[in-house]
Amino acid sequence: MSDAPAAPSWDRAWAAVQSGDLAGHADDLAASAALADLTAISGAEDSLALLPPLADAVEMAMYWQEPDPVDLALHDDGAREALRPIARVIAESAAARWWPEPAPRGDQRHVEWLDHDGPGALLSGAGEELARWRSAALAEERSAAALPADPAAPYSGHWWSAPAHARLIATSRALPGIGAVGLALVEDPHGWIEARCLPVLPRPGVRVWEISGPGQWADLVARYPLDVTRSRRHDWWRVTGWSGSWLMPDFAAVAADYDAVHLTVLGYLTTAGRALPVDGARTMLAGWDPDTTYWLSDCVEPAGPATWWRRNSDDPARWHQVPAR
Repeated sequence: MSDAPAAPSWDRAWAAVQSGDLAGHADDLAASAALADLTAISGAEDSLALLPPLADAVEMAMYWQEPDPVDLALHDDGAREALRPIARVIAESAAARWWPEPAPRGDQRHVEWLDHDGPGALLSGAGEELARWRSAALAEERSAAALPADPAAPYSGHWWSAPAHARLIATSRALPGIGAVGLALVEDPHGWIEARCLPVLPRPGVRVWEISGPGQWADLVARYPLDVTRSRRHDWWRVTGWSGSWLMPDFAAVAADYDAVHLTVLGYLTTAGRALPVDGARTMLAGWDPDTTYWLSDCVEPAGPATWWRRNSDDPARWHQVPAR
């Protein structure tokens, strides 16, 4: 797989995309896409081969502002058609074979960021953490009643719909050459460069809700709804243009029936950032990294020694193992 083709058609297409308007240049984008080596992409078997561009896409996710010019340009139907052959080959490649897979029960790693001074996750007390999380969410929603009802008002607050700020164990799988994909696939990253990966093992028979696409996310919200209209309306309106009611999952309620919720990579790529209908309202998957599983009950325990990792450069996908310290 090579860098973007150095051709006049690419230069014109890229300039149009950067300007936010692909009108008149969809053919240039199609001509550039036709130069891609689809055979090389299709033949890629290393599961890390697609991690750098995937990490770039995850890092650029934004749920608190309007679509940027690139987003607007690539929303064009012509852009979709031009890029569809490449997307199809990527999705069918051996390197992406793990993207639609459910959480592998015997291969889960918790990433602990060593240059992060916040409180760490807990291996026990998930029920108490979720109760605190729900209490804080309801309090935030009540206090947001004082905010302007106009979704265009210049206000920004909490924009995520994952239980990211509960001290729950969150895990992802390991791949050959990287201790956990959670090292590389991070939305809104903070520049952390050191981490350790702790293997954990869930107990037999754990119940996991798999989010493999928009339908599974919308079904989760419909079964366990939490109204977050007042606290999310301003940010999520800027992203989607929806000015009505907003819902997200009540994870404290989810925990009564499920031990964990896992988001596949394919589920992330097809769901994140979209205003999805649920019972007359909308919901949006936001702030949930691909392949991440949030454990909602005290059902995992350490399963071996941790490994220590450091990022090689500014490339979020380039990590190497270092001696434990």
